[in-house]
Amino acid sequence: MTTLPERPNTALLVIDMQNGVVAGTHNRDRVIANINILLGRARAEGVPVVWVQHSDEGLPQGSEPWQYVPELVRGEGEPLVQKRYGDSFEDTDLETVLAERGVGRLVVTGAQTDVCIRSTLHGALVRGYDATLVGDAHTTEDLTAYGAPTPEQVVAHTNLYWSFQSAPGRRAGTVDTTEVGFGPAD
Repeated sequence: MTTLPERPNTALLVIDMQNGVVAGTHNRDRVIANINILLGRARAEGVPVVWVQHSDEGLPQGSEPWQYVPELVRGEGEPLVQKRYGDSFEDTDLETVLAERGVGRLVVTGAQTDVCIRSTLHGALVRGYDATLVGDAHTTEDLTAYGAPTPEQVVAHTNLYWSFQSAPGRRAGTVDTTEVGFGPAD
């Protein structure tokens, strides 16, 4: 039910599953396994897969921490969007990539829950996209030393509050890997 006309397609978005981002994160291996399940399903169904890769002072382009984890392999022809901000749309070509593929609905996975995942979800919704968060396919690091809740609580809270998001003509929601559908939201 996206507000973007002529955009009936869904895309799987894989955000920042990079060595330096997910090292030591909550449920890292399970999240990677769930993303791989979704990748297999998306590819089998002809659903576009779009990869997003962050760089900054701590993740310099070309470095080992900047590289995607070896367990996740980008398929031939699957676009890679480079970003420098939390919101994957901000100062990137993500909108162009999605428009070229007729995408009005995103299925969102990746890291980090409390930064790039949340920013991208909100960025998608305000830009007219339907945005579904895969509740067991995103993760974050432990920032309790800085006063944050535990990673488990961050993931659970994000899953909860995103399940209640909506906007006029747009839908949001949270589902687990086994519940993901790649058709348009109705």
